[in-house]
Amino acid sequence: MAETKTTVTVRALERGDFDQWLALWDGYLAFYREQLTTQMTRHSFERLSGGEAQMHGLVAVVDGQLGGFAHLVVHPKTWSTAPDCYLEDLFVAGAHRGGVTSKALIEATYAKAREQGCDRVYWRTQQFNGRARSFYDQVGQLTSSVIYEHELD
Repeated sequence: MAETKTTVTVRALERGDFDQWLALWDGYLAFYREQLTTQMTRHSFERLSGGEAQMHGLVAVVDGQLGGFAHLVVHPKTWSTAPDCYLEDLFVAGAHRGGVTSKALIEATYAKAREQGCDRVYWRTQQFNGRARSFYDQVGQLTSSVIYEHELD
């Protein structure tokens, strides 16, 4: 369901946002069937809310409440002197999906990346996440890259 016409403000994640952010974070983790310890969740929040220079948390405020977030990691790369911005996590609460909140978070991500001197923003999603992929097709370019992973002990 697309959200109704509303005003969205995107700003930096602040330490006082923890409770509202946590509700969104829990929804995000549930969607991907992931579980993190309370300690890891708190550590991630601290880094995203100003504790680490390469990590940035953005939140969408809708009617005074957090309606979504974007978590960014800015990192150097070998193919350019400009850093990349990895959009590691993007989540919008169900009532706000498919509308201005998602678009506002993406646009704010692009703006933050430019501010950080990046020349590219990239992200990944699950192949089965059709709804998100439909949106991403409108705001980004699908690449031919294939991702491999190996968990380290």
